[in-house]
Parts: sequence; structure tokens; C-alpha cells
Amino acid sequence: MATEILMPALSPTMEEGTLSKWLKKEGDEVKSGDIIAEIETDKATMEFEAVDEGVLGKILIPEGTSGVKVNTPIAILVEEGESVDATPAPKAEAPKAEAAKAEAAKEAPKAEAAPAAVAAPKADGKRIFASPLARRIAAEKGLDLTAVKGSGPHGRIVKSDVEAAQAAPKAAPAAAAPAPAPAATAAAPQGMSAATVAKMYEGRAYEEVTLDGMRRTIAARLTEAKQTIPHFYLRREVKLDALLAFRADLNKKLAARGVKLSVNDFIIKACALALQQVPDANAVWAGDRILKMKASDVAVAVAIEGGLFTPVLQDAESKSLSKLSAQMKDLAKRARDRKLAPHEYQGGSFAISNLGMFGIDSFDAVINPPHGAILAVGAGVKKPVVGADDQIEVATVMSMTLSVDHRVIDGALGAELLAAIVENLENPLAMLA
Repeated sequence: MATEILMPALSPTMEEGTLSKWLKKEGDEVKSGDIIAEIETDKATMEFEAVDEGVLGKILIPEGTSGVKVNTPIAILVEEGESVDATPAPKAEAPKAEAAKAEAAKEAPKAEAAPAAVAAPKADGKRIFASPLARRIAAEKGLDLTAVKGSGPHGRIVKSDVEAAQAAPKAAPAAAAPAPAPAATAAAPQGMSAATVAKMYEGRAYEEVTLDGMRRTIAARLTEAKQTIPHFYLRREVKLDALLAFRADLNKKLAARGVKLSVNDFIIKACALALQQVPDANAVWAGDRILKMKASDVAVAVAIEGGLFTPVLQDAESKSLSKLSAQMKDLAKRARDRKLAPHEYQGGSFAISNLGMFGIDSFDAVINPPHGAILAVGAGVKKPVVGADDQIEVATVMSMTLSVDHRVIDGALGAELLAAIVENLENPLAMLA
């Protein structure tokens, strides 16, 4: 029996992607786990694994095609021995809007060749098979997948199964819940239309730049963040002289090992420890609840051509400065090459954005949802300050601004978190204890 292979959702934010390359051709045998294609998401190019076995009967979407909506049929898989000529005629390509509307209807009966079909083991030791979209919805709703019966191929749990499982007990609250409204507003077109703006600049020379997937995602997420997150800002200055002297001494001793610590490495460590010292601030907003995290998973903004990544350093509070430094360098390099896997840039409860190396004294960063806060770090500059003996002296001072989600962290708690970060940076030796 012929089965359609659908465009998978390779990340929670993915709505469409580019089918960069087919690694199997028509007539090739396909086994479960085989890499059959490379797909470019809004963040990276990822390998696409098959979950079913058979023969690749027909390729519906040629390689190099962009703007392919999630759950659009991209190929047809036939059973061993079944004639390739017997594959059903591909459906006429629907407009993008129609393909998006048909997403829910397509997913339930179709087979998805998604790389993340395996979830946590069941109580009886068996593994749960679920589509990435189904797992994401289940996580958002706090639904236990072990209690959900799958209607997809081989009992695979798909979107409609999860929605049906959570709709019954929550039907009444859902009707009255106003929470989805802001997201819908954020998704709507904002500001003047492209035609209106273009008309304003008739007769003026300009170059039109088409938005790629990453830029569209950044625009959507930051618009959502500023419209739906009640930001407030806390500002502090930190004296860096002790840290700079300590860093210089450490780098001399670590030179033989090829280790060179940056100021940013110390900032990551200081924030990770502060989240442990003020555990109530180590939290994220989850729609109708707050999730208080145990570990300090710190995201760090990395600028790349055309956008940015926020790779996450997990368990940063328990890692040495040298390990954090090595991991950050690796993540930053692969971010610039767009080689990060989704689990490397998703998650975290707190973020750091450092523009000090560009000479920026201070700025306010936009919170990256669902994080509870983000620290904007400026340059260290020499300033006259009043010393402990009330004498004027010169010190290297760095400005920091903590952008805070007021739904997660109140003013006093945010001030306590920022004070802990400053204390750690001004007493760097204590961070090694």
C-alpha cells in the first residue's frame, strides 16, 4: 500500500522549509532510520530520517524547492514488490494557504518521515512513537503521551490524537480562556502593507531584500515578545578590575593547555550561579503556569549573517570556566555555519546578549520567550568612581540591563537576581569555590 511522506516539523517554530537535497532517488529501497533528504529550516539544515520501510516510488517535491509547508506530501513510499507505476497520482499542489489549512486533516492518516519519532519509554518498557508536532502540543498541555492511543501508521501518535485527548477534560475552560488571543493578534499582519510602503519611495533607488525563513521567524517572535510580554528593566554597573586581573592570571596559567577565557565566559558562569542563588528567578512562562527550572540552562545570543542564534549551555552552574569556554566556542562556530541541532538552541530559562565587543555602552534586550529574563551587557569602560575611602579613583565599569518578564519575576526578585550577578562578577574567585 502506497504511503505519502510528509514534510516534517523539525523544530517547534517551523512552519515551512526548503527541501535542499534528496539522498534517495526514485526506485531506491528505504529502511527505517535511513537518511532520505536534507531539509533547511528557519535555523539550520537537518538530515531527514525515514520511519517506514519500502521503496521510494515517486518524488513529489524536487530538491531546491523552498516554502514547502509542514505536512505537505513530498514523496510516495510503496511496499516491497509493489509496482512503482501503481503509485497513486499526486494530489494537485494546493496554494500555500490551502496547504496550511489542510495540516490537521493530513497528519492523522498519513505517515510522517520525521527524525524524532521516539519519545520517552512507557511503563511497560515499550517506546512511544509520536510526531514532533504531537509531542510539542502534549508538552504545552502537560499531557502524558503514555495515556494517548495513536491513530497513525504503526500506532504512531499524531496531532489529532493529542488534541482529542486533551480536549475532552478541558472543553469548558477552553471556551472561556482568553490566553490565545494575544498570540493570534501577534500573528496578524502589522503596520503598512508592502505596496503602501513601496509607493512612498517611488522614484527613489533601493534594493528589495526577500525575507528568508530565519528573518521571518525573528520578526514574528520579537513582535510577539514586545506585544505580549510585560517587560520591565533593571540597570546596574559592575566594577571589572578584579575580574580582569583574575582572568589575566588564569589565562597565563592555562596557556599551556590552549585555554583562553573571555570576559563573556565569566558572565555566563556568574549568571548560572546567580540563578541557583535566586532559584525563584530561574523560571519560564508556560502560558497558564510558571515552570521553575532546577538547572541553570543559559542561552547566549550569537550573531550570524542575516540573523542570530541563541545556543543553550545546559547545566552551566556545574561546569568549569574552561569547559564553558570550549563549549561556547564550539556552539558559536556551528551557529555561524548553521549546523546546530534544534535541541542546542531551544530551551533555557535565561539569556545573555553581549554587545560590549562592538563598543555599545548599554542597551535594552528583548526577552526571548518563554525565558523569564535576558541580560544585556555593554562594554567595560574606564570611569571615575568613589572608592571605599571616599577618594576618587579610576575603575573599569560595565553597564548591564536586565529585561524581565513581569509575569514570571517581580521587581524585588529581579533586583535580587541582578545583585547576585554583580556580586559574582566583582568577586570572581568565589565562583570557583
